[in-house]
Amino acid sequence: MSTAVDEDLHLEYRPFSLSLSAPLETANGTIETRDGYLVRIVDESTAGTPGDGAAPTPASEGTVGYGEATPLSGWTESGEDCADALERAQQALTVGGPEAALEAVDRQVAARHGVALALADLQASREAVPLYRYLGQETMVGRVPVNATIGAGSANDAVAAAHEAVDAGFACCKVKVGSRPLEDDIERVRRVRDVVGSAVELRVDANEAWTIPDAERAIEAFADLDVSILEQPLPAGALEGHADLRGEGVEIALDEGVLEHGIDAICSAEAADAVVLKPMALGGIDIARRVAAWVCEIDLTPIVTTTIDGVVARTAAVHLAAAIPEVPACGLATADVLAEDLGPDPVLLEKGAAVVPQAKGIGADGVWEP
Repeated sequence: MSTAVDEDLHLEYRPFSLSLSAPLETANGTIETRDGYLVRIVDESTAGTPGDGAAPTPASEGTVGYGEATPLSGWTESGEDCADALERAQQALTVGGPEAALEAVDRQVAARHGVALALADLQASREAVPLYRYLGQETMVGRVPVNATIGAGSANDAVAAAHEAVDAGFACCKVKVGSRPLEDDIERVRRVRDVVGSAVELRVDANEAWTIPDAERAIEAFADLDVSILEQPLPAGALEGHADLRGEGVEIALDEGVLEHGIDAICSAEAADAVVLKPMALGGIDIARRVAAWVCEIDLTPIVTTTIDGVVARTAAVHLAAAIPEVPACGLATADVLAEDLGPDPVLLEKGAAVVPQAKGIGADGVWEP
């Protein structure tokens, strides 16, 4: 991914606030809105002149790349630190080019995601290729598999959500657990398995909720229910504990643990079979792509997910998944968590898969309206 110095590049950013469809309870508090910054980098060397007094368009301004910096408590820097970092990147881009802009946001992962994504979208648009092709995928990819997420509600809620997932054609469901007594969660997963049948892959996400004895009991039950992956059963710091849970019939995936320890430490401890890659938390789609290639080489499974992002970052995550060979079902069906968005969603969900946009760049249009 080339980022040669170009004096005609200019970075802009502006804040946004997107309401959620319903409040989301997390370990770091209740989320009611997703607040962040839309980033735009314009290459003025490609600017044209609109005729007959027409209003400026992206084509008349120059080639444009879009990015999104959406901080999330517990995963990234604060909103204030993100804005400060974007201000530094704006100045650095003017003086030193793309490399300087990325260096200016190197320690603020959400801000770096926004800048890196805008640069990647810009270059993919210059080359007139979809973003996933720019990220290194040599062949055309039309669809990537995605999982349905079944929340941590009651057993009846889980059953209803499982029915909806099956009717929508999802071949993979992930059940959220950990906020209820263990036996209740096991029963919820059992009832979901009864609904989805044996042909649907079933995963479980505990979000660091359990002790080792609880996790061992859960794995024993989940193995009988043909659960494929148990995500983050123990607190992120418990690498050795996660290592001890492996090999008992259910693969172990780390999510929060990736952020706390990094891939090197996870591999050294042999603590996971799969890793969850969140581009916003990793600091950019370029970094996430490199990590995905690396973990594939060392026989770990990469699973791409969003951090409840707006349409720009969410669509970019679909492109990232499309750039990974033989990617498993990923956590990308998250648009319905938002009550509003930055613009039209170019990604269609059909029969448990995301249809990958084939337009140049990200393919997210109408996000920078006056």
